[in-house]
Amino acid sequence: MDTGRFRLPAGAMDWAIAVSVAALLMGTGLSGQHPAGERELLGAVLLAAGGLALVARRRAPIAVLAVTGLCAVGYEAAGFEVLAVSYLVAVYVAVRAGHRGLTVAVSVSLLIVLPLTALVFRDGPAGEAFAQARNVLEIAWLIAAFAAGEALRQAERRADEAERTREETARRRADEERLYIARELHDSLTHQISIIKVQSEVAVHIARRRGEQVPEALLAIQTAGREATRELRATLEALRDDDTSPPQSLEHVPELVQRARSMGLDATLTIEGHRHDVPAAVGRTAYRIVQEALTNTARHACATTAAVRIEYRPDALAVQVDDDGKATPDDAPVPGLGLLGMRERITVLGGRLRAQPRPEHGFTVQAELPVERAS
Repeated sequence: MDTGRFRLPAGAMDWAIAVSVAALLMGTGLSGQHPAGERELLGAVLLAAGGLALVARRRAPIAVLAVTGLCAVGYEAAGFEVLAVSYLVAVYVAVRAGHRGLTVAVSVSLLIVLPLTALVFRDGPAGEAFAQARNVLEIAWLIAAFAAGEALRQAERRADEAERTREETARRRADEERLYIARELHDSLTHQISIIKVQSEVAVHIARRRGEQVPEALLAIQTAGREATRELRATLEALRDDDTSPPQSLEHVPELVQRARSMGLDATLTIEGHRHDVPAAVGRTAYRIVQEALTNTARHACATTAAVRIEYRPDALAVQVDDDGKATPDDAPVPGLGLLGMRERITVLGGRLRAQPRPEHGFTVQAELPVERAS
């Protein structure tokens, strides 16, 4: 049976738990011995408030811990002897969120305040007051809630570590496979293509020295050999790039722009926003985007200018490369290996990519890479 389709949304589940706890507290409090009049109304309101406060436990666990503790003190002062179930739930949630020290401090304070409240607002011997306070918050239940929260927190932490270990293992295997492919390509293809390139260039050179007309087929072989050599070299460099040392990142983008200028492009670089540290993977991906875009512009776009813009946003890094090449809105972008590799890098990071002709003419590459500032 597929239980996933009957699963309640998180918000609905929070409200269901909060309302259930509030109903439990009010039912227990009003069914037992309790004061009458205004104190009864005040105690009922505090019982309900303590339960309903749990609806915000995911977003503000410490605030919920404080509110449920104050509600427990309040209905204890009003004359209700009801176990502080809502506070126990708040302890569990706060410890699970990692606030162990603060939870212990608040709980110890509450264990001291509750007996004092009973002594002040209750009539009778001190022993009875302490017994009534113990009924509101029993140490055994408090320890159990704390232990349950800590156990689940440790389990989630171990699960996260296991997931990270699996990702690292998969990444290492991918790197090893990439290097293996690079070695195979180098050993098998590079040598053969080099022979074709050298032989064709020698044939063209000899024909020209003799004053003979060079066949078009031979010139095509020479051109194809040069292009295949360049493409294979670029492919091998990409395959051997295991992102270990030395990593290329955002600080190396000006070198790419300068290199593009040396290739005849009027390239510019604009950096906007407040600069802040970004994860290494984001920096490397941004560098590769600019590198691939400028390389394509210089080789294929017949462009004279290229504009690189990097924008630091609070939660993202935006990269845009525009050129004034021959592309028009009627031209469909050809998904070459460079564009596919760029899209794969961005998708792994959860980002978005747009690569298309500009409205007037030329081509634009726009990427948005999410940034977790805590990383």
